[in-house]
Parts: sequence; structure tokens; C-alpha cells
Amino acid sequence: MKKYDVTALGELLIDFTDNGISAQKNMTFEANPGGAPCNVLSMLSGLGNRTAFIGKVGDDFFGHMLRERIESRNIDTSGLFLSASVPTTLAFVRKLPDGDRDFAFFRNPGADMMLTADEVMSVRHLIESSRIFHFGTLSMTSEPAVTATKTAVDAATGVKALISFDPNYRAPLWSSPDTALKAMEYGFSVCDVLKISDDEIEFFCGTTDVEKGARMLAEKYDIPLVLATMGAGGSMALYGALTVFCPGFRNPDTCETTGAGDTFFACVLDFLLKHDIGSLTENDLSECLTFANAAASIITTRKGALAVMPEKSEVLDFLKRHAGV
Repeated sequence: MKKYDVTALGELLIDFTDNGISAQKNMTFEANPGGAPCNVLSMLSGLGNRTAFIGKVGDDFFGHMLRERIESRNIDTSGLFLSASVPTTLAFVRKLPDGDRDFAFFRNPGADMMLTADEVMSVRHLIESSRIFHFGTLSMTSEPAVTATKTAVDAATGVKALISFDPNYRAPLWSSPDTALKAMEYGFSVCDVLKISDDEIEFFCGTTDVEKGARMLAEKYDIPLVLATMGAGGSMALYGALTVFCPGFRNPDTCETTGAGDTFFACVLDFLLKHDIGSLTENDLSECLTFANAAASIITTRKGALAVMPEKSEVLDFLKRHAGV
């Protein structure tokens, strides 16, 4: 039996989320722990899974706060390194009038970019002891983290761990679109489970037809399971010849969408930890997507994500209230 269910590698940062206007009429922001890979782990831990993280933060008060926060979510931090010379990465997230988000990153460089292959090798037992290895593209914006990421993927491949990938494309962090596209292509080529948004499908595949783009990726890169997300519009699973769509839950209490995709993907991975990826049925996929959509809807009613993930009981209650709606 493996010691961990999921180990993830990537960015751990502070999401300063829009918190309105102060009495002095200035924008205010709340410092929330964030970073897509750890958001995924936080939800997975809340669902009862054993998780571990590999990454780097600054040896500063933000970095120490992040370590404390993910430890409080029962995420193993033995693979979390501290940089004495590079500060913790910061992201400012502003909500736009249409409900979308605008990002400003302070990461030139940020500590998460400085993870090395040697550091990954020193904790490779975390990967080799995991059933699933999860990563995204933000650890591949520049060296040395590019090589560190690929070293981790090689370790996961070597022990036949299931590999999950979420591009999590953030345009301001890339030197060029082509560099981002190459990183995405690498992820597609090595993963067993892909979660990709409608915007990312359009960026990579050049089509607004979500199913067509997702099918293109599944077939070109031989990905067993592709999950395509469309925000409140719902989600889709492509699995062999099967295509399953489940509508989303439009939530009147939504305040911001940070972490919705991560919450969704964590629920999918939780489902896969309990079901054989080689023998999923249409009913399985429908059940999985419905639960994941509901959890993602709940997180949009909260500021931040990592520290405020919904409990399983909350998701089940939410589904009961929306049964037949």
C-alpha cells in the first residue's frame, strides 16, 4: 500500500484577493494562501486522502505562514523548501465587473521558480510512495523549475503512478505564448488525466468548440481521461468513446472564482482513487462530474480557496438541495 494518495509539485503563493474599498476609498486585498497544486491537495485532504507537496517558498513571513496553513490542512510539507535569497511569490487577484478575474503577479523571480532537480531528487520518495502525481505548467515558466518538474514526472512514470495535469495557463507569467504552448504540450504528452478549461482549449486548439478541442487532445496525446470545464456552464468528461456532460450550478452567492477549477479537479482525483480508471462507466462519470461541479460552485462563494475548501457533507447537502432543480 502506498503511503500517499496524491503528491503535487508546483507553486505555493499568497493570493491577495479583492476585498472591496476601504474607508479611505483605496482597494483592499486579503492575504489568502493559494497556488493551484496546493489548492488541489487541500480539497483532497479534506476528503480524507493522504497528500504531500513539493515546492519552494521564501524564508520570509509569507513563506512560514504558507507552511503553517498547508500543514493545518494535513498536507505533508517534508518536500517544501525555503529560499533564503528569493521571496515568496505573490499574486493579486481583482474581480472584474463581468465576474472574471484579473491577475497581477510579483514573481520575477519568485521562490516557487527556484525549485531544483536536486531538491526533487532528495524527496523523490514522496512521489514514489504516491498513487497519483499532480502538476501544472506554472512550474515550467523558467529554469531551474522546468528541469525539477520533468525530474518529478520521470520519477512518477518510473513507478507507474497515475499522472494528472492542469495547464492553469496565466498569460502574464510566460515570456511568450509559444513557450506556454510547449509546456502545455509536454503536460499533455505525459498525463493520464487532464483537466482543461474552455479558454485553454481555445488557446491551444484554436477552437471554441469545447468537445471538439477536448477530443482532439485526447486522441492526439492518447490521454485516457480528459475533463473540460466551462465555469458555471458545467463540465465534460471524455473517456474513450464516451462523452459525458453535466451542467454546472449557477450560485447567486458567488463572490469570486479563485480555486474553482482546483476544487473541481480534486474531486475528480478523489473519485479516481476510489474507482479503477480502466473501467469507468457513463454513470460513474456523471456522478463524478456532478459532485465536482457542486464543490466548485461552493468554493466560489468564499474568498480564497486553500484554507476554506468545502467539506464532503457540505457538498452532499448542496446536492440534496439542488436535486431536481
